[in-house]
Parts: sequence; structure tokens; C-alpha cells
Amino acid sequence: MVDMPSYSDKSSSKLSTCHPDLQRIFGFVISFFDHSIIEGHRGQEAQDRFFAEGKSKVKFPNGKHNSYPSMAVDAAPWPIDWRDRERFSLFAGVVIGVAEYLYACGEIEHLVRWGGDWDMDTEVVDNSFDDLPHFELYRP
Repeated sequence: MVDMPSYSDKSSSKLSTCHPDLQRIFGFVISFFDHSIIEGHRGQEAQDRFFAEGKSKVKFPNGKHNSYPSMAVDAAPWPIDWRDRERFSLFAGVVIGVAEYLYACGEIEHLVRWGGDWDMDTEVVDNSFDDLPHFELYRP
């Protein structure tokens, strides 16, 4: 029998800073797809640093990570390989599918947009800016 994946204390702590819908989505996903939570809520210092480094397109307080609870989460499939776009795409498909299922069942109030497909057209190579670990909530 294979052990189900579970969050480390560090990932759990970061996810706890996120909106309850993100907690519900990723709590479901971790039961069958191992991943790490990289970041939930992000304060001004970190947001401004990421903007200056070109890792974010928005300054504080305009990022989805900047609200509390956070309306965005950064998560990566485990083990993490930042160059493996295919695995990030597979993981994103699972996250988006779980969100759509939970939304259809009335268990959450938001859907998810992924930083690898900002325009949500399912074309994953047409972005001018990729943020593959980024998932953010939106209301349809």
C-alpha cells in the first residue's frame, strides 16, 4: 500500500494564510498529487522585491498574494524541478480540475487561474510572462 502524500508543517503553515477556497482545493489535491506550498500571503517587502526582480508584474498592495487571507498561492509538484514545464502543466490541470469540481458541487465560491495560462485559453505557450507555481482565485 502506498502512503498518501501530506503537507509538511511548513507547507501547512503557508497554506493557512490563504483564502479558505484555496485551502479546500489544495487540501483535496494533496491527497493524491504530492506538492509543496511555496507561498501564500506575501507582505510588502517580499512583494516589492519580487517586482524589482521581475518575478511579479505588480507592486504591493496590488498582488493577489498581498491580501489576507491571500487570494493566491504558489505551489509546486514534488520533487520540485523548476525547469519541468510539463510536470507543472500536469499539476495545474489537476488543480484547475479539482477547483472546477468543487465549484460545481457548491463547496467553494471561486475558480482558479494559473500563471502558466493567464488568459485561460488552454494554450500554455502563449504567455509573455510565466509564473508556473502561481494559482489565484477569481469569481466566474
